[in-house]
Amino acid sequence: MKNTIRYYSNHDITVFWVPSKCSHATTCFRELIEVFNPRKRPWVNMQGAPTERIIEVVDKCPTQALSWKYNHEIKDFKIRQRSEPSDEITPEDVYEGKDMQKKEGAKISLLLNGPILAEGNFSIIGPEGNELKTVVMTSFCRCGNSRSQPFCDGTHRKVGFKG
Repeated sequence: MKNTIRYYSNHDITVFWVPSKCSHATTCFRELIEVFNPRKRPWVNMQGAPTERIIEVVDKCPTQALSWKYNHEIKDFKIRQRSEPSDEITPEDVYEGKDMQKKEGAKISLLLNGPILAEGNFSIIGPEGNELKTVVMTSFCRCGNSRSQPFCDGTHRKVGFKG
């Protein structure tokens, strides 16, 4: 799933989802279950609400695992014509022209009852000095129960982490 970006389109916009960045904060489906329903496949139904409402909810994603672009702004218009998600889309394709462009340094935020969110242009170095990943944004586990340590996998919700 590393570097995979899934996308879902309606007539106006394409919503991009980067599973590796998702901390499962549940903002999307708590705000708009008609579009973002994890019990359905595909889990994103772009016909479930007006475009403006989808944009509003996607912009609330705390990890920016969800992002969007107007279809006319997407470089490769073939994206909208494919039926399956593609690994060919890079985070740079999604972030280009948006406020989410890579920045120097990092911004660190603690999400209420959730992970540590790190944003910026940085690399994560493992205990042996090896680079684990270079990212624009990621979330780190605070509850100690993630099976993807040091990264958050959403387990904090299951264990009732408060902090």
